[in-house]
Amino acid sequence: MSRIAYVDGRYLPHRRAGVSVEDRGYQFADGVYEVIAVLGGRLVDEDLHLERLNRSLDELRIRWPMSRAALRLVMREMIRRNRIRAFGSLYLQVTRGVSPRNHAFPTSAEPVLVMTARTLPPFDLEAAKRGISVISAPDERWRRPDIKTVSLIPNVLAKQRAVESGAFESWLLDVDGMVTEGTASNAWIVTEGGDLVTHAADRSILAGITRTSLLRLAREHGVRLVERPFSLVEAKRAREAFLTSTTSWVKAVVRIDDATIGNGAAGPLTRRLLDWYTAYVAGDGETSR
Repeated sequence: MSRIAYVDGRYLPHRRAGVSVEDRGYQFADGVYEVIAVLGGRLVDEDLHLERLNRSLDELRIRWPMSRAALRLVMREMIRRNRIRAFGSLYLQVTRGVSPRNHAFPTSAEPVLVMTARTLPPFDLEAAKRGISVISAPDERWRRPDIKTVSLIPNVLAKQRAVESGAFESWLLDVDGMVTEGTASNAWIVTEGGDLVTHAADRSILAGITRTSLLRLAREHGVRLVERPFSLVEAKRAREAFLTSTTSWVKAVVRIDDATIGNGAAGPLTRRLLDWYTAYVAGDGETSR
C-alpha cells in the first residue's frame, strides 16, 4: 500500500503530494511543525503536542489552518489511511501560506497544512539501554529555538557532524560551554549525588513533549530533580546521561566525545525512567494526564 499524505485539504498518494513554489515555508522557513508518536493506533501525548503547536503558531502570528477538533479528525484519518497499527509517527506542518515572495506578512494568504505519517520499526528497548554516543557542537541556532519552526539548518549541520563522527547525536553548547540540548532531543544527566538534571525550559531550548512527560513521571516517583544548565565538563563526569525525544523515548548516552559515561552502559536511574515511560505510553499516554 502506498503512503498517503494530506496537503491543504486533500489526501494524496505520497509520490504526488506537493506544495506551491511560493509557499512561505519553502521560501522563508515561515512555518511550524510537530512530530507525534503513534503507538497501537493512539497518538502519544496528543494534547501536549497541540498545546505546543498553538504556542508556536501564536509566536509566529500564524492562524490555525482549521479548528482543533477538525485537526484531530484529520490526524486520525491519516493514521487509518496509512495503517499505522504498532509504532509510527505523524508529522504535521503549518506554514503562513502561499503568496508572491515578500519578507513582510501577506495580507490575504491562508495557512497551509501538510501532514505525513509512517510506520516505524518497533521501539528497541534493549538498544535504548545499551546506549549511544554523542558529540559536542556549538549551538549556532537562532535565539528562539523554543519555537518549533521548520528553520532547522543549524540542527541539520550539527546532526551531520554527529553522523560523520559515528555518533547518534550532537549536544549543543552555548557560548559559556553549557549544554542546551541535542539537535532533535533534550539532554539529561545524573550527577554523582544522584540528582536528575536537565536544562530549564527557557528560550534557549525546545520544551520537548517527552521531556515534559518524563519530568512529571520523575516527580511522581520521588526522583530528586533539578532544572538548570550543566556544562560539557559536568556532563562528561556524570554518573549517567541520556536523551529524550518523541521517537527515541529515553535513550542512554554512554559516551560524550572521548569520555565514557559511568561504566559505559545505561545506569540504574536511566533504566527506571525508561521503564516508567514505556509503561506510561503503553497505558494512558494518549493525553497529557
